[in-house]
Amino acid sequence: MLNSTAGSRLENLWDKGKASGMNDPELLLYRSNLLGSDKRITNYGGGNTSAKAMETDPLTGQTAEVLWVKGSGGDVGTIKMDGFATLYMEKLHALKGLYRGVDFEDEMVGYLPHCTFNLNSRAASIDTPLHAYVPKKHVDHMHPDAIIAIAAASDSKAITQEIFGDDIGWLPWKRPGYELGLWLEKFCLENPDARGVVLESHGLFTWADDARDCYETTLEIINSAIAWFENKTDGVDAFGGLKHRALAPADRRAVAARLMPAIRGMISGKQHMVGHFDDSDAVLEFICSSDMETLAALGTSCPDHFLRTKIRPLVVAFDPAKPDVDRTLTGLEEAIDAYRKDYSAYYERCRHDDSPALRDPNAVVYLVPGVGMITFAKDKATARISGEFYTNAINVMRGASSVSTYCGLQEQEAFDIEYWLLEEAKLQRMPQPKSLAGKIALVTGGAGGIGSATAERFLREGACVVLADIDEEALTRTADTLIARHSRDVVRTVVMDVTKEDAVAQAFVAAAMEFGGIDLLVSNAGIASSAPIEETTLDLWNLNMSILSTGYFLVSRTAFQMMKTQNLGGSIVFIGSKNGLAASPGASAYCTAKASEIHLARCLALEGAPDGIRVNVVNPDAVLRGSKIWSGDWLKERAQAYGKDTSELEDHYRQRSLLKRSVLPEDIAEATYFFASEASSKSTGNIVNVDAGNVQSFTR
Repeated sequence: MLNSTAGSRLENLWDKGKASGMNDPELLLYRSNLLGSDKRITNYGGGNTSAKAMETDPLTGQTAEVLWVKGSGGDVGTIKMDGFATLYMEKLHALKGLYRGVDFEDEMVGYLPHCTFNLNSRAASIDTPLHAYVPKKHVDHMHPDAIIAIAAASDSKAITQEIFGDDIGWLPWKRPGYELGLWLEKFCLENPDARGVVLESHGLFTWADDARDCYETTLEIINSAIAWFENKTDGVDAFGGLKHRALAPADRRAVAARLMPAIRGMISGKQHMVGHFDDSDAVLEFICSSDMETLAALGTSCPDHFLRTKIRPLVVAFDPAKPDVDRTLTGLEEAIDAYRKDYSAYYERCRHDDSPALRDPNAVVYLVPGVGMITFAKDKATARISGEFYTNAINVMRGASSVSTYCGLQEQEAFDIEYWLLEEAKLQRMPQPKSLAGKIALVTGGAGGIGSATAERFLREGACVVLADIDEEALTRTADTLIARHSRDVVRTVVMDVTKEDAVAQAFVAAAMEFGGIDLLVSNAGIASSAPIEETTLDLWNLNMSILSTGYFLVSRTAFQMMKTQNLGGSIVFIGSKNGLAASPGASAYCTAKASEIHLARCLALEGAPDGIRVNVVNPDAVLRGSKIWSGDWLKERAQAYGKDTSELEDHYRQRSLLKRSVLPEDIAEATYFFASEASSKSTGNIVNVDAGNVQSFTR
């Protein structure tokens, strides 16, 4: 089963109507996006495409042949026209005269900028010569699971010949680079009728002189491989058959939710990591199989796989037949330390005098029998994509081990790719992380004005955010807005009533499942009521207390538990109110509950300090715009209390402030961000009033 849908074939999505009238670069873009839209063809960021087109030289006005090729670091599925590098073919051929041999091939990358056409700023990738020297106009280089399963088999050359005959050739493993480009050229010249080649432990190259022919050739070759595997593996037990039975879905999630914060805490020494959990059918089949541990130890084969997943995963000691999470947690630190030592030893065995320094020695992929796969990386997208890559590796191992012997890439070759100086240079060009990169926030009252503004502020600084609110419809609207700005990877929602203990617990389980834990809690769920004391019912009093006092207690208690499990510290911010410090007429229940919040924060600041958990308060006043509490009776009640019309209330609050300014949700978000960030790393137990100045609420 090498497809996401068993027994399926890749569908030809070429639309003659859409393609009609496109020039060669436009057809390249169209073809690339079609190929990259299906993860069975290539993984995210993997593979590349090219076209050779005749262009007008902007300097001489002469016609020149130009190579359009996916630029460094791009993704064919989402690439736009500016994602392609453009290079003069004449100059690329001239590079052959400068080539000093395989020991010096890396220096050829430095010459590529000299071949740039039309001052294109997109950096050319290391694979540029592989496309340039294939004597065909259109070239696809893809990483389909079905082909890599052939490429990773011990007898991959024989299997390639059996399936494709002379139509598709085979080349032994060679690290991507200039020399491999020359190998491809030599193969094409010696085999003019071949339509492609399988690269051992790597992937597939296909070519044609027409864009559509190239696309359809790629699909045809992959589908032929899929059909061959389905015929060969029919009735064969994958991975030696089952060794474990998977737990029920709810039980899998419960186990993962306990393991992920603990793992996250143990591996976030240099930077906070973000997690991803996958219990898809393909993953469960592998982690429950007899051969899982043996195959996992062999490592991955395709360079793209292990660059994302490290050379091999960590298998967590967990027996789904006798599930004991406490026992697993007890042995987890030792297992993670053993992995680090093993990785460090691999580095020492394989390093060269000029190798980059040892990178993070922690595992990226964690396989939990009967439960699923957990991946950790510096951000959610990378963690998710790493999981996708290891799923690709699982598919490859399934295919190769079912028809032959699966072979991971040799250790030294793997190291030379992972610690390649060119790869290190690419890493050094990455932008500096944002201030909340790797941090995970849970914001209660997340659908309201202050909650959504705070989420927006955190997301802009690189955090992942879980929005919690009792209003499901408003929660969905808010999340959709934030996702449109920041991507689906970094925003999650949970419907939660802060007064319900089980609901609060499940919200934190969801946060652990989706991102790996919690670093930042913004307790913001609110209600407001107004009534003279003699008209304040017990129900009204209890409602204020349950949401504004008990609710803040419940979410803080659960946050403390998770933060202590992670042992990474944390920041909790209460969104209080001016009314917690200054009395207001006709609002005794609200004011008292808000005062309770402030004192709870002080108590928690004392308890949290030894564990690096900071607790602070932001006190707003009169935040009318976007606030849900002002959309009900509170607006009328407060206007009545001050003898004003509702339309006059905002100006009334503005004029009574010392600074004569309105307070907006974004102002509260900015103060909350300060307490969440390292800028306030030495502040706990503090209160910041964001009320445009109110002498009654001065804290001293």
